[in-house]
Amino acid sequence: MPEVSQGPLAAETFSDDERAAVYKAIHTRRDVRDQFLPQPIPGDVLMRLLDAAHHAPSVGFMQPWNFIVIREEARKAQIHRAFTRANEEAKLLFGDERQALYSSLKLEGILKAPLNLCITCDRTRGGKVVLGRTHNRQMDLYSTVCAVQNLWLAARAEGIGVGWVSIYHDQDVRGVLCVPDHVEIIAYLCIGYISELYDAPELEKRGWRNRLPLQELIFEEVWQQPAS
Repeated sequence: MPEVSQGPLAAETFSDDERAAVYKAIHTRRDVRDQFLPQPIPGDVLMRLLDAAHHAPSVGFMQPWNFIVIREEARKAQIHRAFTRANEEAKLLFGDERQALYSSLKLEGILKAPLNLCITCDRTRGGKVVLGRTHNRQMDLYSTVCAVQNLWLAARAEGIGVGWVSIYHDQDVRGVLCVPDHVEIIAYLCIGYISELYDAPELEKRGWRNRLPLQELIFEEVWQQPAS
């Protein structure tokens, strides 16, 4: 039996088209709220998305994520009620001049998307001492966010839209999905095929906020030392 190499292999290069496709997915990814089609996502496509998420980087290779697939309309309706209650509370946190605009924004696609997905982080996976998390206990959470991003970009390449819902009380969603106490809810996602996308982030198009100039965000060597 030939020996299996335990060292690195030659790094595979990307063609110009392959490289362009990666950047296209990054720059055209959108947070989708209202453009979902009722078309179901085939099982093999869903598995490709989950496999992309499962190949995200994770500290200590602990792979702390789980994926709760939600298809039942009754369960989605429970989540939607949790969102609605929290959204009414959130609206009151903004000044009067922003409340009208806030109320006009559609901030979720829970009922419209054919599939909802909750991505969690099991903070006990890997044991009490995890390589790379010995001094930064948040690294498992950051790793799981990488899984979210992997899935999102893979979905864009598949013609599938993703919307991240973050306006809810944790205990409400935890109760609906029976998530145990030692597991953190990282992302509640609405997922479905789409026929159209905004050419820029919807919040930018609707006048909520503009993209910050990249050059103003880059420092050299230390905090607030502008890059030359």
